[in-house]
Amino acid sequence: MLGGAKEITLGVMGGGQLGRMFVHAAQRMGFFTAVLDPDPHSPAGRVSHHHIQTSYTDPDGLARLAQVAQAITTEFENVPAPALATLAHSRPVAPAAASVAIAQDRAAEKAHFVRCGVPCAPYAVIETAEQLAAVPASLLPGILKTARMGYDGKGQARVRTHDELVQAWSAMQMVPCVLEKMLPLQLECSVIVARGSDGSCVNLPLQRNLHRDGILAVTEVYAGNVPEALEARAIAAAKSIAQGLDYVGVLCVEFFVLDEADPAAAGLGGLVVNEMAPRPHNSGHYSMDACDVSQFELQVRTLAHLPLVQPRQHSPAIMLNLLGDIWPEDGSGGVPPWNDVLALPGTHLHLYGKLKASRGRKMGHLNITGPSIEAVRSTALQAAQILGIDAF
Repeated sequence: MLGGAKEITLGVMGGGQLGRMFVHAAQRMGFFTAVLDPDPHSPAGRVSHHHIQTSYTDPDGLARLAQVAQAITTEFENVPAPALATLAHSRPVAPAAASVAIAQDRAAEKAHFVRCGVPCAPYAVIETAEQLAAVPASLLPGILKTARMGYDGKGQARVRTHDELVQAWSAMQMVPCVLEKMLPLQLECSVIVARGSDGSCVNLPLQRNLHRDGILAVTEVYAGNVPEALEARAIAAAKSIAQGLDYVGVLCVEFFVLDEADPAAAGLGGLVVNEMAPRPHNSGHYSMDACDVSQFELQVRTLAHLPLVQPRQHSPAIMLNLLGDIWPEDGSGGVPPWNDVLALPGTHLHLYGKLKASRGRKMGHLNITGPSIEAVRSTALQAAQILGIDAF
């Protein structure tokens, strides 16, 4: 489905930074683009050929998107799944509404992991007072998470005792939740796969991640960042999860690597799945500068039924997430010292076109590439120091 002289438009539900980078990748390959997002200043809407400025459930907006776009994807997991189902009546939609709906519900998501034979943390679903009372002591201490609408660490509470669990569930307005047993974590990692409608599936290398306050801060990707056997298991698990959904599109699966010496990790095999995101992911941003095919080009290829090739990483890479915290707070309208950062070798700055910086808001990312992970880490630490980001 390549256009050339013929206008072919790819649509995306959501106008955030992931949509913006998808739009750029699609345009580079000759496609026209359409974005549906209510924000008149949405990062993706501002660079797209078409910006349909309506809510995600507006029937007229959905009809306009289906009219202008030949195929449609999404850039965030909380887009209403029924809206995707509506679009699918007249246009190819990838990922499908059913896949997105599962990713939107932690209980359904974990049940899917179990069906695919992929280990996850021991858990209990809490939707009623009876289920709350029946929670076994073996799940404590644990983390209580709302079943829906949680992201970047929101909608979560750590609980050590049953009394704390009761209080936390009450504070969450007694909405459906999942309680996960707290496990001894050694590190966090993720795998991004792209699966086509023909069942072909490729993957990016395993990404080693550092989160701070529930938000991804640093991703490191290089040969040997985790043991080879563990990487192979994580990739196989991610592909199994995608296949179990009959998934089409780009999917990120996040994992916990456990400290197997701790008795609490017994019987879990050292690796458990945490959650999945039915879209490109922050941890895959390094692929824009360190791989021959980025996660966003993979998203375009899956949507446009183009061949999927196994991406190759040509440089070790580190990605630093750039939050609004590093912008000056004095109201001067100043920006971080980009000149000093870009004077460092192998730095690649990606800003998202957001008009206002605020604490915790994702404003951009910095990719660092180089001939060796030692050189890349040295440069990344220098960049972090310049920007006021904590060392890692």
